[in-house]
Amino acid sequence: MEARDIILRPVITEASTDRMDDKKYTFDVDLRANKNQVKDAVEEIFGVKVVKVNIMNVRGKEKRQGRYVGMTKKRRKAIVTLSDDSDEIKLFSEE
Repeated sequence: MEARDIILRPVITEASTDRMDDKKYTFDVDLRANKNQVKDAVEEIFGVKVVKVNIMNVRGKEKRQGRYVGMTKKRRKAIVTLSDDSDEIKLFSEE
């Protein structure tokens, strides 16, 4: 898989933005990706040094629309820890 196919999107929540101060970034990744592939993809795309990768599977939730019940899509989330000497990842443009 290509690096851009592994990293799908950054997860922007209140908790994940608080973790960015500790150089921990959260991404949605491909369901088939493992820790080594995620580490290589982040290092290739953003040009940083990754120390640690934690991956978790997030189950789909049950959602209702009136009387109809469906499920949201399951996903895989990765929390990537950068080394102290690496640069920060710019997720927001500062203009």
